[in-house]
Amino acid sequence: MTTLSVPLPAHLEKFIKQQVKSGKAANKAHVVRYALERLSEEEAIADVLRAQKEPTIRGDLRELVKKYK
Repeated sequence: MTTLSVPLPAHLEKFIKQQVKSGKAANKAHVVRYALERLSEEEAIADVLRAQKEPTIRGDLRELVKKYK
């Protein structure tokens, strides 16, 4: 696992702290990991939907989804 140091605007830091304080997340890292997982899932869904509309893309959409897991 890699550790990253990322500057955040005050409103995002506040949001992260609220998530931890409310018990929705175990710690700050959990909030960030969860957010990145959700972004990854959204991107995968967008790629699949785009591929379904694109007549020139060939292949198994299940394999495309696996790239993002």
